[in-house]
Amino acid sequence: MPAHAQIEMTFDLLQTLAIAGATLFAGYGIRRLIPRLSTLNIPPAVLGGLIVALLLLAARSSGMAPPAFDTSLQPLLLVGFFTTVGFSASVALLRAGGPQVVLLLAITSVVAILQNLAGIAVAMGFGLPPLFGVLAGSVTLTGGPATGMAFAPLFEQAGVVGAGSIAIATAMAGIVLGGLVGGPIATLLIERNRLHAKNADVSPLPASIEEHSHSPAGDAVQTFVAIKTVVVVLVTMGMGSAVSAAIGSAGITLPGYIGGMLVAAAVRYVDDRTGWIGLSHRSIQMLGAVALSLFLAMALMTLDLTKLAGLAVPLLVILCVQTLLSSALCLWPVFQLMGRDYDAAVMTGGFLGFILGTTANAMAVMRALVENYGDAPRAFLVAPLVGAFFLDFTNALIITFFLNVLG
Repeated sequence: MPAHAQIEMTFDLLQTLAIAGATLFAGYGIRRLIPRLSTLNIPPAVLGGLIVALLLLAARSSGMAPPAFDTSLQPLLLVGFFTTVGFSASVALLRAGGPQVVLLLAITSVVAILQNLAGIAVAMGFGLPPLFGVLAGSVTLTGGPATGMAFAPLFEQAGVVGAGSIAIATAMAGIVLGGLVGGPIATLLIERNRLHAKNADVSPLPASIEEHSHSPAGDAVQTFVAIKTVVVVLVTMGMGSAVSAAIGSAGITLPGYIGGMLVAAAVRYVDDRTGWIGLSHRSIQMLGAVALSLFLAMALMTLDLTKLAGLAVPLLVILCVQTLLSSALCLWPVFQLMGRDYDAAVMTGGFLGFILGTTANAMAVMRALVENYGDAPRAFLVAPLVGAFFLDFTNALIITFFLNVLG
């Protein structure tokens, strides 16, 4: 073994966060150097994270020991982001988006079933157990890494050898694919149909605050608003953690960020009715964008791509089929059913993000789109409600059905 293989670099929490920040800005630099990537609205965090992951893959291939990162901040960043998403659940938007939440949930549930059927067909074509295709279907794509690992022991018991490794590898591939194809598909829909945001002149993610006064009094106000926003989000996250723990103690398995979203929605409702807090939704959105970008950069840069490189041919074929199937369904009929407007196009990009990867992917894709084209409030309400709340329930039922029938 080469001598350099014995050297292992270890990065602590602060260093890992710093590298994630540099990785994120590397993604922005790549988009600037290759304008086509910016036009396709591929999130900078995905680009930067993949570059680092590829470099680490090259290091592993040459026999070097990969660096060890402290990723303990990842869950906190994810909870923080989804807490800020919860603050967007105003009563007015909920009333307007309610029917579409039901519709998108129905569409997504049908697509999850189609994912399983497609996976089964490919698996059987290679002489593999049908459940191999289900594991590489809605379990790990619609469900993501958490659902994949939760169900892996059951699939192992049902005869799928190495179910845990398959689940992780497929989920990682889905995260990459969802981030890569969601933006381009949505961009195609927007450009082809010449769609525009209703408030195209208002960006939900302001890049600067030049419109504010730079006087001492103005700076003091901005500082107070920033501090209040951070404190409100942190308190909401703390309360949400207690809610998530209570849900878990009741025997219900849900992502850890659900509690934060629920409490944030309740806080938003109270503030809308009373004005006691005086939430700055622009500041909350900005804080959420920072948390999401750092989370994705950290998650992707720490991917072990050797698990993807060593995948069997059947799994690679299944991933290709799943990507093509989901992309085709987005072009028709998902976009048409969701309204054929700008919000529907942005929502379609988010749909690809979470049907192949995670809800965090979906939000990153949609944020990249609205940075270029303008606000899409309905999309940002409907997609996370389906992806983060309701889809886990329906997908669990679908997975359980296939396990009982094929196991």
